[in-house]
Order: sequence, then structure tokens, then C-alpha cells
Amino acid sequence: MESIKWIELLSYTLPAIITGVVAYSFFHLHHKGLEDRRKHLMRKALQKESLPIRLQAYERMVLYLERINPAKLLIRVAPYSDDKNAYENLLIQQIEQEFEHNLTQQIYITEECWTVITTAKNTIIQSIRKSNMSDRVDTSHKLREVILSDLLDKQSPSYVAVSYLKFEVIQMMS
Repeated sequence: MESIKWIELLSYTLPAIITGVVAYSFFHLHHKGLEDRRKHLMRKALQKESLPIRLQAYERMVLYLERINPAKLLIRVAPYSDDKNAYENLLIQQIEQEFEHNLTQQIYITEECWTVITTAKNTIIQSIRKSNMSDRVDTSHKLREVILSDLLDKQSPSYVAVSYLKFEVIQMMS
């Protein structure tokens, strides 16, 4: 008789336990789905708010790269004297000041993009220094000519960097 009571107790308890486990798992899955949806909506809203800021950062960095493009830099920054070293320093100072002015933009752009920008900046500076060391350069005006003639042979590093930024913006928008 006692075994019948155990079987009877088990026959009531076992379905209740199974029903409880199934209900718990469904509740848990439902709750997890709601949580994932909430996180997705928050992420989407944050992206919607941050997109204009990120685009503005890319715009500023394109402007920076255009301003340090040697062809445009040489037009904007004229030499004060015939001293080629003073003009080299002036050009590099302009590039560095522009860079420092835009340092905070790295927060909003990718690490790869920031590396491309700094590489372009450093390549332009090295190109200016290399041109100044040339035997053909003896005045600041000759330095301008040599830098511009070197640009005729190859693409400006700033042009390459701007192309990369455009590619990233297209990727970001799609």
C-alpha cells in the first residue's frame, strides 16, 4: 500500500515538475529574447545619434588631408624669405598644427583609418624633408618647385588617404 502512495505521489509530482521546467525554459527564452531586442533597439538608437558625429569627423579629416596636400599647402603657405630650412619648418609646422587641431576626431573614426591619416601626414612631412635635402634646392622658392615636381610623378599621400576615408564612409552607410 505504501508503494502505491509513492507511485500516486510521483504520478502527481512528476508532471508538475516537468511542466514547471518547461514553463521556466519558455519564460527564460522569452525574457532573453526581450532583452536582446531591447539591446538591439538601444544600439540602433545610439547609432542613429552617433552617425552625424562620426560623419562630421570623417568630413573634418578629409578637410585636413586636403589642407596638407602639398599642392594646396604650397599655395596657401608662401615662404617669408629665401631660407629653405625656415620654409621647410614652416610647412611642417602648418601640417602639425592642423593635425593637433583634429586629434580628437580619432575617437569617432576607426583605428585603421586613423593609421592611414597619420601615415599620410608623416609621408608628406618626409617628402618635404627629402626635397629640402636635394642638391637642386638652394632657396625656399626652389623647394616649392621641387616638391611640386615630385607630385607630378606620383599620387599625393593625402589623395590616397581621402580615397580610404571615402571607402570607409560608404561601408559605414551600408
